[in-house]
Amino acid sequence: MSASYNLLLSILLFQLLLASQPCHLIFTSAAEGRWQLLQKSIGISAMHMQLLKNDRVVMFDRTDFGPSKLPLPNGKCRNDPTDTALIKVDCTAHSVEYDVLANKFRALTVQTDVWCSSGAVMPNGNLVQTGGFNDGERRVRAFTPCGTCDWQETPNGLAARRWYASNHILPDGRQIVVGGRGQFNYEFVPKNKAANTFKLPFLSETNERGVENNLYPFVFLNVDGNLFIFANNRAILFDYGNNKVVKTYPTIPEGQPRSYPSTGSAVLLPLKKLKAKAIEAQVLVCGGAPKGSYVQAVRGRFIKALDNCARISINDPNPQWVLETMPLARVMGDMILLPNGNVLLINGAGSGAAGWELGRNPVLNPVLYKPNNKIGSRFETQNPTKIPRMYHSTAALLRDGRVLVSGSNPHALYNFTGVLFPTELSLEAFSPGYLDAKFNNFRPAIVVPKSTSTIGYGKKLTVQVVITVTGRVAKNLVSVTMVAPAFNTHSFSMNQRLLVLGNDKMTALGKSRYSIEVTTPSSGNLAPAGYYLLFVVHQDIPSKGIWVKLQ
Repeated sequence: MSASYNLLLSILLFQLLLASQPCHLIFTSAAEGRWQLLQKSIGISAMHMQLLKNDRVVMFDRTDFGPSKLPLPNGKCRNDPTDTALIKVDCTAHSVEYDVLANKFRALTVQTDVWCSSGAVMPNGNLVQTGGFNDGERRVRAFTPCGTCDWQETPNGLAARRWYASNHILPDGRQIVVGGRGQFNYEFVPKNKAANTFKLPFLSETNERGVENNLYPFVFLNVDGNLFIFANNRAILFDYGNNKVVKTYPTIPEGQPRSYPSTGSAVLLPLKKLKAKAIEAQVLVCGGAPKGSYVQAVRGRFIKALDNCARISINDPNPQWVLETMPLARVMGDMILLPNGNVLLINGAGSGAAGWELGRNPVLNPVLYKPNNKIGSRFETQNPTKIPRMYHSTAALLRDGRVLVSGSNPHALYNFTGVLFPTELSLEAFSPGYLDAKFNNFRPAIVVPKSTSTIGYGKKLTVQVVITVTGRVAKNLVSVTMVAPAFNTHSFSMNQRLLVLGNDKMTALGKSRYSIEVTTPSSGNLAPAGYYLLFVVHQDIPSKGIWVKLQ
């Protein structure tokens, strides 16, 4: 045999061996992620943000900032005789709808002040938003996803004034609205005829006189249907139907505050093994400001932010917080669940507190948190932006896996000159490392079902994907996830939730096409009804999502 024949035979044997083995990605530890400026100005500073089922993002700031940089169309004006800012008649917009696919935006009209409000998407896909300031404090506003729709407002839709409150969708389709400035209670939307509020002493117990440190409480729906509520530096498990505390959790070690204005952030980590008898639920709280930071910042002294996270398994018989050190100290940061189950920490400052001009040292680098890694190897610093995102910044996951970033206005009015951090009107997208072109062959593409399909509870669901990677695709490297898009404001993404449906059965159909069978969540305690983004993840590389309606 000739040497060339032997070489050819060796190459063929190697290719056959390669084709029979699952192909594994090799990740490097170098900083990843890239930034893209989408719009230099959208005319407003996005203080609140929500992705909707039509791939459009509704954003708004507040009506008493003064005139924005975006005029309302067709000579339209807002006439508000109770406005406490500069003008009673304002012909500029304070809300926009951003079309992600077209990279365009249009002006929307809010009639009353939405400053520091809250909200969530209802099971029918409509955004229902609650409260605000002044004439907006008891308003309920609704936005229907359509190309020409605008805000509709209901006066006195709330039983109490809600400013700096938190909302969550419940298994029965209602929203619960928890707390707010001076409100140590909760209520439901839509309200019943009695328009009741229900006392929640935990909120008064966590309130620090003159500072508060318990606004925008972190609220998560536990898998047993109770609510995990975190405020200041501690938490309870709460039966809202019977107005009863089920469990009181230990105070976070060191006892430092994590709630507004010592603003940290929090997520309910991905829910996995959904068919297990006991489903684990873990909460991660990151960043914040040490005790006294707010008062010191008001006096012009800016204390370094907290540089740790605290993690707890909330259903353990004896739950305990575990501290982990972050690469970067951060206050006013956002935490976004990514389709592959990792958490992105983004935005914020390295010192100071939340409030007018009280933050310093912008943190330009996002940080990736990998919850499945061993402690000590979970954080990875990402590539930086060039735009500081301080107080009143926002972030939201998009269907294509990018993270939309906007906002930052640490001033009482729009202020563009002569200040450390001018009012920011730009819109950016951060693309995590999994969107790098070098992973295109590993990236699944969903072909079945079509987007906006309806799925039921506890049912078998078949997802078909194309994965063009060379070699065999191993079942244990492929998973299906569902993400509830969140209402983001003041460093908290309300109603944010990720469920790992896993992979019950995978079948190769030929021509790089695969069929994946999963089981949908069994109840509204695991996943309240509504619209979710469904992804297929292959070796940490997610597909583009599709919308599904769970009902």
